[in-house]
Amino acid sequence: MEHLENGQCGLCTHFGESHHSAPALVTILKSHEAPLNMVDECGHPKHADLHLKVTPISGCDGFTPAAAA
Repeated sequence: MEHLENGQCGLCTHFGESHHSAPALVTILKSHEAPLNMVDECGHPKHADLHLKVTPISGCDGFTPAAAA
């Protein structure tokens, strides 16, 4: 497991946005820990056309904190 800090994709509202209530994503938001091999989609509007796949420890300037689970 990898520890997450604010600013990283796993704690962003756009990480896995199309299925934000998935148990794995809820667990990440509660524990601030994510599996090392996890990859999910970035739903940030500026990146939508790119269909980015990112890890929870990735980050960008478009970080928006996810609502607490």
